[in-house]
Amino acid sequence: MADATGHITWRELWNSTADIVGDRVVARWLCETASGCDSAEFTAELSELVSARSGLHLDSMVRRVLDGEPVQYVMGRWAFRHLDLMVDSRVLIPRPETELLVDHVIHHVAKRPAPHVIADLGTGSGAIGLSLLQELPLGSAEVWMTDVSLDALDVARANAAGIGRPAASARFGHGSWCEGLPNELQGSIDVVVSNPPYIASDDPEIDDSVRFYEPHTALFSGSDGLHDIRVLTKEAVTWLSPGGMLIVEMGYTQAEQVLDIFVDAGFVGVVTHSDLAEKPRFTAGFLPR
Repeated sequence: MADATGHITWRELWNSTADIVGDRVVARWLCETASGCDSAEFTAELSELVSARSGLHLDSMVRRVLDGEPVQYVMGRWAFRHLDLMVDSRVLIPRPETELLVDHVIHHVAKRPAPHVIADLGTGSGAIGLSLLQELPLGSAEVWMTDVSLDALDVARANAAGIGRPAASARFGHGSWCEGLPNELQGSIDVVVSNPPYIASDDPEIDDSVRFYEPHTALFSGSDGLHDIRVLTKEAVTWLSPGGMLIVEMGYTQAEQVLDIFVDAGFVGVVTHSDLAEKPRFTAGFLPR
């Protein structure tokens, strides 16, 4: 690692960091974060000497990564679609597969007259709701983001501040699922979208970096992983407008069970969508007109 004398370049430090963490891409991310540069700026700085302050910052981050902490939390940021989100241990790390939820919502509201009312329930970092605000036409949608965690809502609000004008249509509510929505929205929401907890409490396949660092309330949902999807599906019926859509992320082994949950709650046209790996990952259903 860098010492306080400033006799090492960023290129040399990147190479040595890659040897330590065993991943050249992760090493680059850490060096960029320590340098305060984005990717293009960092490339231009590769021959420059590393300051003592940047070297100490990098050293601290590397130690955290080697201790098993997710690199996203170590850097304090992560990309989601077109957003650069602040993330820390108060919220779930946004996953690439979740990005597809946004596409399905945009496709649905494109067929309905604006303005749209959308609810992103269990919003966490705000990744889904804020992506919708950024990518839909300005002012065409009001997006409510709710979470049972006040800490998570603090993160989502901070991320909303980072997207500028589109955040003018962001609304926040504290509560479990639909409890965070104002009563006057009942029967008027075009889309309820959620990436709820869907991991069984005793699932042995969860990586230690997930189990020990990410918030359990955003991960685990009863003995079969479906408790929160059952609650959310039952509640959404009251809040959606006729023809409105509920869409949730789920575990790839849960498709048949979640389809039954949707049908039992009264949804029609229930369909399963796959993720980028062609595994069943999302279930969508529609309130009868």
